[in-house]
Amino acid sequence: MSHQAVRSEITGTVCQVLVAEGDAVTEDQALLLVESMKMEIPVIAPRAGRVTKVHFKVGDPIGEGDDAVSIDA
Repeated sequence: MSHQAVRSEITGTVCQVLVAEGDAVTEDQALLLVESMKMEIPVIAPRAGRVTKVHFKVGDPIGEGDDAVSIDA
């Protein structure tokens, strides 16, 4: 299995977590939503796999390039 960190592309606040550890995800699935400048931007799975770690919870600040979710593919 290959581990991959899915990173946030923007700085903002996590407004919704859409997956939990152990969930199977598909390529291009939204994993969490980041609010920035009153817009909600999804963090997207680059490939299918299983979530091994969600690094943030709702309300947490997140920075551009931060590891948001880890998946095994």
